[in-house]
Amino acid sequence: MMRASGILMPISSLPSRYGIGTFGKSAYEFADSLEKAGQKYWQILPLGSTGYGDSPYQSFSTFAGNPYFIDLELLCDEGLLKKEECEAADFGDDPVRVDYEKIYRARFLMLRKAFSRFDKNENDYISFKKEMDWLEDYAMYMAVKQHFQQAAWQEWEEDIKLREPKAMERYRKLCAEEIEFYSFIQYLFTKQWNALKLYVNNKGIKIIGDIPIYVALDSADTWANTSLFQMDEDHVPTRVAGCPPDSFSATGQLWGNPLYDWPKHKENGYAWWVKRIQYSFTLYDTVRIDHFRGFDEYYAIPYGDKTAEFGRWEKGPGYDFFKTVEKKLGKLDIIAEDLGFLTPSVYKLLKQSGYPGMKVLQFAFDSREESDYLPHNYDKNCVVYTGTHDNNTLAGWYREICRADRMCARKYLQLGRKKCYNWDFIRAAYMSTANLAVIPMQDFLELGSEARMNTPSTLGGNNWKWRMKAGAFTDELAQKIKDLCQTYAR
Repeated sequence: MMRASGILMPISSLPSRYGIGTFGKSAYEFADSLEKAGQKYWQILPLGSTGYGDSPYQSFSTFAGNPYFIDLELLCDEGLLKKEECEAADFGDDPVRVDYEKIYRARFLMLRKAFSRFDKNENDYISFKKEMDWLEDYAMYMAVKQHFQQAAWQEWEEDIKLREPKAMERYRKLCAEEIEFYSFIQYLFTKQWNALKLYVNNKGIKIIGDIPIYVALDSADTWANTSLFQMDEDHVPTRVAGCPPDSFSATGQLWGNPLYDWPKHKENGYAWWVKRIQYSFTLYDTVRIDHFRGFDEYYAIPYGDKTAEFGRWEKGPGYDFFKTVEKKLGKLDIIAEDLGFLTPSVYKLLKQSGYPGMKVLQFAFDSREESDYLPHNYDKNCVVYTGTHDNNTLAGWYREICRADRMCARKYLQLGRKKCYNWDFIRAAYMSTANLAVIPMQDFLELGSEARMNTPSTLGGNNWKWRMKAGAFTDELAQKIKDLCQTYAR
């Protein structure tokens, strides 16, 4: 990885006329602005279709794309929709917040209209269905889920819950039209994303995508592959994922994702994971693997527990996993999300893998002790962030930290007296020896806590809702960022 910089900006946060960011005009304009700003990377969040809590980390499929990102104006250009139909729908009217309930109702209404006008015999569409070997399970899962009024698969009738052959055949016929609809959605998603990615890449900019370590319990992945997870004979999880209690949470974090049966994965050469990573590299140029520590040790909580207090650490697949993936797929451009409390064995695994880890400036200024996140402690093989999607914005964080930590930051960065210190922190990231510096768009825009993307261990509220105002990424801002790039050889 060469010395460079990038911007963290979720697709959902792009401005658009239809309530949420899409693969349309504003995405192309954002790519143009990245180029003007001298950026070489655009980091996004997972592109998966969002489920529980509207989180991109709780998706109905690790392979399928989010229908919300399909641009309606492009469908109008293709004659599948009419502009007056789109303008008549209610997508919400807040330019800086996504209204997911309105998006869900209006977006699927529009997509069903487009589906009714689409030629299902189109050659590209037929080829797409044949090529995507995950599509059949996903489309059927979503169609059957619709049949059962959106219930999770654990609540379906026993025969289809357990994927009995006769039931599978019956529901294929019963839900045939719905299965076709969800296949059509993925065709549109892939077609539009591939076009946008090609445009971005042609500007010399790489896309950094995110692969969550776990999949959702309510997903096509678990329904179709129960033997690969820690589940009993009735396909009920025995233990689920999370994090133990710490200074941030007295009862820990109960994520609820099903845990992998790693011995089973090893038996078949980690085939499902290899397929997952290989597909991720068709979507992205660089992949950030979320919760890297979980491959060394993972925290297992008994299923049904209300908190994460009574879980225990179990051994993960370790270096054998990454060695197998590299043997099958070659050397890959991967970033390890190695944040949080790390044990010596995690450091060893990171070193063995050779992947760059992450440094977050918001974690650096702890007045109680020296921090590995202070820039003078970095080596080159890392990626520095001012904050991630799980952090407050810089401005919001600086206002909320204790006086001692604030004084620590002021002394280290030689901060003067002004209203906002964002650019001092950004400059520190750019100055550092880290090969790559990635800054959230909110920090370049000097936004406060109202623009925070997510607060871990919470549901609802403003999580995943922030949107950038149209026109906020000005040419003047792009030039200011480019000047920093030139000054610090990024």
